[in-house]
Amino acid sequence: MSRGGGTRVRGIRPAGTRALLVELESLSDVVALSAELRTRPLPGQVDVLAAAATVLVRFARRRETVAAEGLIEALDLTHGEVPDARTVTIETVYDGEDLAEVARLTGLSEDAVIKAHTGTAWTGGFGGFAPGFTYLVGGDPVLKVPRRSTPRTAVPAGSVALAGDYSAVYPRESPGGWQLIGRTNAVMWDLARESPALIRPGDSVWFKPVRKLIATTSPRDGAVETKPEATDQVPSPTQRNHTSLEVRSPGLQSLLEDLGRPGYADLGVSVSGAADPRSARQANRLVGNPPEVAVIENLFGGLELVARGDAVLALAGAELPAAVVSPDGIRDRPAPLNAPFALLDRETLTLGAPFRGVRSYVAVRGGIPVEPVLGSRSTDTMSGIGPSALDSGARLPVGAVSGVVPVGAPEPSSLGAPGGVGVLGHGTTPTLLRITAGPRQDWFGPDAAAALTRSVWFTTNESNRIGVRLATDPEDSAAQPLHRVRDGELASEGVVAGSLQVPPSGLPVLFLADHPVTGGYPVIAVVVPQDLPLAAQLPPGHPIRFVFVDPDTLTPLGAEDTAALFPEGTP
Repeated sequence: MSRGGGTRVRGIRPAGTRALLVELESLSDVVALSAELRTRPLPGQVDVLAAAATVLVRFARRRETVAAEGLIEALDLTHGEVPDARTVTIETVYDGEDLAEVARLTGLSEDAVIKAHTGTAWTGGFGGFAPGFTYLVGGDPVLKVPRRSTPRTAVPAGSVALAGDYSAVYPRESPGGWQLIGRTNAVMWDLARESPALIRPGDSVWFKPVRKLIATTSPRDGAVETKPEATDQVPSPTQRNHTSLEVRSPGLQSLLEDLGRPGYADLGVSVSGAADPRSARQANRLVGNPPEVAVIENLFGGLELVARGDAVLALAGAELPAAVVSPDGIRDRPAPLNAPFALLDRETLTLGAPFRGVRSYVAVRGGIPVEPVLGSRSTDTMSGIGPSALDSGARLPVGAVSGVVPVGAPEPSSLGAPGGVGVLGHGTTPTLLRITAGPRQDWFGPDAAAALTRSVWFTTNESNRIGVRLATDPEDSAAQPLHRVRDGELASEGVVAGSLQVPPSGLPVLFLADHPVTGGYPVIAVVVPQDLPLAAQLPPGHPIRFVFVDPDTLTPLGAEDTAALFPEGTP
């Protein structure tokens, strides 16, 4: 449909219950809509992300999402202006793991692939996936190749890659399904620069083949640099409260997390924040903190914290044994879960292995006031933005409390009582996750919808804060991967937390807090926000089931209503 200013909206698709994926006719239309929404945000708008042919708009609440569809259709737009273009040269060693495969797919020799990649200027199209990851367009069309059927769990920083019509450089180590043809040591993202991204939309990019990369004094390859104070965990001499927490042992992984940094998706920065925000909020509530204060997110226990001064703490999230050990190491007392407790000077808090859930949240009264990065104190494991992962010997400052703010009373577990919807299952009891149809359900037929909801899926050991990778039950002969009814490649587009993205292998990946902001595999369904905290608490090998629900009432849909979402013969 045509809109004022020449912008054409092809369609608007729901992306979960709190986001819309707007399809447009051209990249210039994408620029126009994203520019308009950034200049004049819609009510409740949280984030806007432009991609190849879509704009993802995320909202704070469901009612604002519903109202926005009509508002977007009524917009009178004028195309935005592209910033002044620059020329960027990327020195590249062409020895990528997939170079031979790209040669096979294109029918070229490896040398011819290199000549095609370096013989034409590429143009920065749009950002996404991760900070500094810019989709490059306009290269030699002979290099159009599909993504890998199964994405890698870790692509090295500086990898030069191809997928579909695009080329790009991975700014840091991250998962990815692109074909790797080379590597560079160019720093793609650096917060110390006036423009953090090395390549911006509209820039002309040339790849220069070299035999060897010259060492540089710039930040390490692909690293995301933060200001020095961003990872400083030592209290300032001027801080009024001199209490701190010393990390004696971080366990497998301990991170600082708050409620995240929304609003930066167009820079490739995900919201991040606590993987289980419900438990993080509860821990803060119990010690009398505001909900947005930073807490410690610990994975699989093993955390040991020593108080330097008296402190009030609370534990929420995973159920595990916890104890407070005296300074002499002889006496200990149980540390309660979901209730405030004192950790006196030189006492040590120890967390054991969880028996339900995987992530625990430790809040301290006054919060942990390290320097924020892009408005948040969260560690984003995908982009590397925010404080470093906690290590032994780190000192965490404890903020001062102003006014009279009472601590909270003991509360029930945020994981819920065993059994039912919205509850983390025990052992072999599947956890039920509610889903709504994804923006690309038309890539799947009713058989895939039935397989998604009929099967018991299992989490794998490759799961992390970026996403939960799922597998079928090897003992269930009826269990099968999800099959598409459409061939070809999907242009990269914005995705939200909770998305069930399906690569060609047919095994879904459930995106969590640190997910890439864009993806190139179709999303069959989206877990409702209310159930994402449970998804973040799933241990490896845990069974889960999915049920389609009405996006407004969250009540389960019947078989006929579910089948209607995936009609036979979907184009």
